[in-house]
Amino acid sequence: MFQRLKEDIKAFKDRDPAAKSSLEIFFLYPGFKAIRMYRRAHFYYKHNLMFLARFVSQKAARKTGIEIHPGATIGRRLVIDHGTGIVIGETTEIGDDVLIYQGVTLGGTGKDVGKRHPTIGNNVMISAGAKVLGPFKIGDNSRVAAGAVVLSEVPPNSTVVGVPARVVRQDGKRVALDQIHIPDPVKQKMDSLEERILQLEGLVSAKGE
Repeated sequence: MFQRLKEDIKAFKDRDPAAKSSLEIFFLYPGFKAIRMYRRAHFYYKHNLMFLARFVSQKAARKTGIEIHPGATIGRRLVIDHGTGIVIGETTEIGDDVLIYQGVTLGGTGKDVGKRHPTIGNNVMISAGAKVLGPFKIGDNSRVAAGAVVLSEVPPNSTVVGVPARVVRQDGKRVALDQIHIPDPVKQKMDSLEERILQLEGLVSAKGE
């Protein structure tokens, strides 16, 4: 247990240049406190003590502004920087050495059952305000830009931006984006309806003959 605490404190020190001491991190960092309380809640959850698990997780949310469902699976050395407004859903899986900033949601779309929330690979950074929604994976060593809304799988070693998020860099190389010839969904729908009308008119004409 003490080894895990030391490991977590070191991870915060390594990732946060503003951290002045281990005592400051231990007593004053809400992200560190939320992770410690999650581990206790997760222990209760795994032992089918659901009320205790939720009690601890809701207490952590009130104290820190960070809501982590006790059923989530979190790896080693997670760093939550600032953290206010973070929500992590029940079936979320987070790998090792992940960095999450404030306002991030790792949630579901409401359409899925069973595994409803994302899987976050190792060494992933999710920037402020990003939303990752659905039961897919963010690949190892990937970066999610601030404010991005991720609705589909992200390959390893990628950077994604935008709403909905798209890959702009992969394996260190910029991915070319066509910013001019972007499909117009309204026009596509109108073309589809026009084609259907022509088909129906053809059927009516054939019957009339």
